Order: sequence, then C-alpha cells, then structure tokens
Amino acid sequence: MTDKPTESPANKAHVDPTRNSQADVLVIGGGPGGYSAAFHAADLGLQVTLVDPEDNPGGVCLYRGCIPSKALLHVAKTLTEAAEAASYGVIFAKPQLNLHEMRSWKDNIVGQLTQGLGQLVQKKKIHHIRGRARFLDAGRVVIEQEDHKSEWVFSHAIVATGSRPIALPGFPSFSPRIMNSTIALELADVPKSLLVVGGGYIGLELGTVYAALGTKVTVVEMMPNILPGVDKDLVSVLKRRLDNVFADILVRTRVQALKEQKNGIQATLVDKDGHERRRLFHKVLIAVGRVPNSGELGLANTRIVKDDRGFIRVDGQRRTHEPNIFAIGDVAGEPMLAHKATHEGRVAAAAIAGRKVVFEPRAIPAVVYTDPEIAWCGLTQTEAQQQKRKIKVGKIPWGASGRALTMGRNTGLTKIIIEPESERLLGVGLAGPGAGELIAEGALALEMGAVAEDLRLTIHPHPTLSETVMEAAETLFKPR
Repeated sequence: MTDKPTESPANKAHVDPTRNSQADVLVIGGGPGGYSAAFHAADLGLQVTLVDPEDNPGGVCLYRGCIPSKALLHVAKTLTEAAEAASYGVIFAKPQLNLHEMRSWKDNIVGQLTQGLGQLVQKKKIHHIRGRARFLDAGRVVIEQEDHKSEWVFSHAIVATGSRPIALPGFPSFSPRIMNSTIALELADVPKSLLVVGGGYIGLELGTVYAALGTKVTVVEMMPNILPGVDKDLVSVLKRRLDNVFADILVRTRVQALKEQKNGIQATLVDKDGHERRRLFHKVLIAVGRVPNSGELGLANTRIVKDDRGFIRVDGQRRTHEPNIFAIGDVAGEPMLAHKATHEGRVAAAAIAGRKVVFEPRAIPAVVYTDPEIAWCGLTQTEAQQQKRKIKVGKIPWGASGRALTMGRNTGLTKIIIEPESERLLGVGLAGPGAGELIAEGALALEMGAVAEDLRLTIHPHPTLSETVMEAAETLFKPR
C-alpha cells in the first residue's frame, strides 16, 4: 500500500497561500473516534479544527454503518417477532413492505444524530472544515475542499480516518448487482436471492435483514465456521436459528468467479474438496472485512509507521512515531469498533492536553447484532486454547431461564471464564436476545477486577436474562 496520492487535476491544484491557517489540534476524520477526540480536546480548553468530508460529524458508523444497519435490523426483528407470535396465539396479517418508508425512517435517524453532532461542534466552538487532509510534513497538511486547497499548520494532529469495505480483486466492481455493505444499506430493492460472500458479523447482520424482508440468502465462508474466531458454543446458538432463516450456509467454500448475466450473477463456488458448482443469484453482497483508510494521507512525508496490513502503529497514548501526531480508531488497529475508537479519542485528546493517561482497557466488548445476538468481552475460550492457558468455564443454558421461556427464546447461552487459582474473572460470553445489552455487566466486572464470587453474590432481579450471569458463576462452585 502506498502513501502517494493518485495524481489527478485536483491533486495538482494550486494551494492558495492566503488560506494558510493554524490549529492547536487538527482532527482528521469525523467518526466516533474523531468527534469524541475533538469534543474532549475542546472541553479541555484546546483550539480544535475538525476536517471531514460530510456536512456533520458521524463517520461511517452513523452514515453508513452501525446506526443504519441497526435500524434495519430492528425492522427485521419486528417482522420475525410478528411471524413467531402465531406460536403463542397471536396471528397478524401478512406484513406489507414499504421500502421508501423504511429508507426514510432509517435516514431520518441518521439525520437526527448527525445534526445533533453538528450542533455540538458549534456549541464547543470547533472549526469544522468539509474536506480531506493530507500531510505535507509533521507540522503541516494540505486540506482539499470542493473549490480550493489550503495549507494548515498544526501543533498536534489526531488521525481518525476509519476504514472501508474490502473489495475482492478480479470480480466485477461496477455491477449494480454486486454490493458492498454501504450499498446494501441503501436498500434499493429486495432481491429474490442474495449471495453473501463472508460469514463474519457484517455479512450475517445484513443477511439477516434481507432474509427477513423475503430474500433467499446464501452465505459462503472460507473458514470451517461462520464468525471465525468467536467461541463455537456461542456461534452454535446463532447457527441453529440461521439454518432455518437462510437458504444455505456453505463453510469451507470460496467464490472462484462471479459472472454477470442478464438475469443475475452466476457464482462459481468451490468447496474444500475442490468440487465446483455454479449457482445463479439476483444480487451478491461482498462482506469479507474492512481495511484502514491510511493510504492517501501523505504518511510518507512523515516518520509515521504502518504495519503490513496498513494500520498505523501507536503507543499506549495512541501516539505515532511522530510525537505530535496521534492515530485512533479503525486506522490504528483492531478491534475495529466504534466504542473502542471513542475511548481512544478521549485518551489522545487528554494526552495532548498534558494529562497522564493511557489506553489500557481490560475488556472491549464486541457484539454481533444478529437474531439472536452474540456478545463477548475479555478472554475467549478460543483464545485461551490458542495460548494454552488454564481456565475454568461456567455455563448456563437459557433453557433453564424463566425469562427466556416467556420470550419464546430458550436456546441462549451464558458463559463466564475464570482463572482457576484466583477465581479472577477473565471473560464473559453470551448468545441470545439482548446479549449486546447484557455484556456491559461483564465488561464492568472485568474492569473492576471481579472474581467469580462477586458475580455469584450480586443479587440480580428475577425473572431476567441478567440472572444467567449470576447462575453461570454459581456453576463454578460446589454445593455447600
């Protein structure tokens, strides 16, 4: 990956010297990491300039990721629950889909949140520039806007440029039938059939949406299981349900070719034994991951170092090899999660203000917003096995949960992982409805250095799904 920007008329445009200006803190990128850093730096009394291409802050998360996808997942959940209500005696008429209203509702949510951030920018007196910045050296950038370029001098900079979907080389990239996650969220139509390439969280979440709307969804994953790296017992809870929701889930399978035809996309699929099969799909969603946006920032004009995947190397304060330049969020390494970026942004801003801070969380929770959800934090059982680390695991299936039974969802699972000698909590995992809300208790317990006894003795309300955390801890102790 090169740092040299593509030569174009825009890149060759003359820099207007009359527009040269200065910033104490220059934040490049307005996503959750960028705007959090900008807001915190302003609160600490620093003069802040925020550079981002959009009208208001928000980044991929608000405009084309976290928020619109969760809005559509809520639509999917509503449709699913309406259909399942027949099992306990409530029968609804067949739903009628109005895609225009769905898109408008989703877009209104995005607009409300991003406009609110824009108002905060003004309230905190942050200078917001719509444009893109590229480093000239460790103290200057050129900011390209629609009608001109300007040179800015900065004391400190925070790079928060995020990431973008991976495009598969060799496949058609301009076909309206081949989508990435951004295009899929636009919900242009409901195709009769959809091939999802990639069984990670993005592919499964969007596949869930389209399946609920009536699309026959097929997922292809090269690895032995969907959600590679996530504990198998948690994944199995989700897969049992997806087997009935998706038309097919093909693991140990790769897409060898995609060929556009009049009536769809012909996909050539190859399984682990090398057997080929050709199948026709109305549309294809490429969801094989994301890459950091670090390639056109002019980093070659600085001493900033990237790893072989394009992530910017940073220290505990998110400081790069240039002491006055920081990097946060997706561009600074995994996990590529909005809440991780938010906390990194606050750390970077505080470090610039001279505070003694470091980014060293014990747990960064992760959530897969499928139905059911999967969530985990801290050490996973898979990681412990890879590290050959001794652990003790407590599990409670939701079939024993009165609350789960009243919801018609008794296939969930809660597990906690502890260190055998000290009984210190190492990790928490959940699979089931609301797992994303429940995982915060695990994250707090890990940050507080809790032991299994703390979870066991904490009184949880009954009947709730949160009780399963207490009950999972209880399984680690012999009856007294």
